[in-house]
Amino acid sequence: MKLKLLVDGGEMKPGPAISQKLGPLGINLGKVISEVNKATTEFKGIKVPVTLDIDTKTKDFTISVSTPPTNELLKKEFGLKKGSSKPDKIKVANAALEQIIKIAKIKQKDMFVDSLKTAVKSVIGSCVSNGILVESKDPKIVLEEIDSGTYDKLISEGKEIADKEKLDKLTSDFEEIKKTQEALIKEMEKEKEEAAATEVAPTGVAAPEAEAETAPTETKPGREKKPEEKKKEEKKK
Repeated sequence: MKLKLLVDGGEMKPGPAISQKLGPLGINLGKVISEVNKATTEFKGIKVPVTLDIDTKTKDFTISVSTPPTNELLKKEFGLKKGSSKPDKIKVANAALEQIIKIAKIKQKDMFVDSLKTAVKSVIGSCVSNGILVESKDPKIVLEEIDSGTYDKLISEGKEIADKEKLDKLTSDFEEIKKTQEALIKEMEKEKEEAAATEVAPTGVAAPEAEAETAPTETKPGREKKPEEKKKEEKKK
């Protein structure tokens, strides 16, 4: 029996979902959690796909760890909680190609690609959707440069760590980019607030007040006179 899980690397905890699956099989949950945490410790702080291959007769199990999703690796590498909600306009990080190579080497075995270069391009594709610059450029431009051979030497060397001077330059570039983005972010927030206000405000226009029609005056019927009163009037006449 195979059981697929998505766990916090190195920090899997017991929960009702996993207990309901393993409990009926008589599998020691504590042992499973301990072994999974050992197997995923290098991916601490990242969601990691794990497969448990369980022998239901002997209660033994083996653990297979897949690499975390590329988006998770990118977020960890650049200290992001999430990618950009507007990746075409708002950028959230500026990557050195060496950092991309590092992630590509981790993902390569699960990508079934023919070369590290192809894996690098795949990771850069994820940078596009997350709003991450590469070498202070739009990642789409870097993809074109890779195809033209601009980074062949760097990729073939498999270098994973950029030198300090380069990282400082990328950081400085990104600080300038963030300054230019501040005005755009404020404008977007203002538009969002205005849109929300428009939705709350009544859309109809009050019709002009119509002139009130004069209601017909109701005439109250007179009190019917008593017989004695009628006789007195007849005598007067």
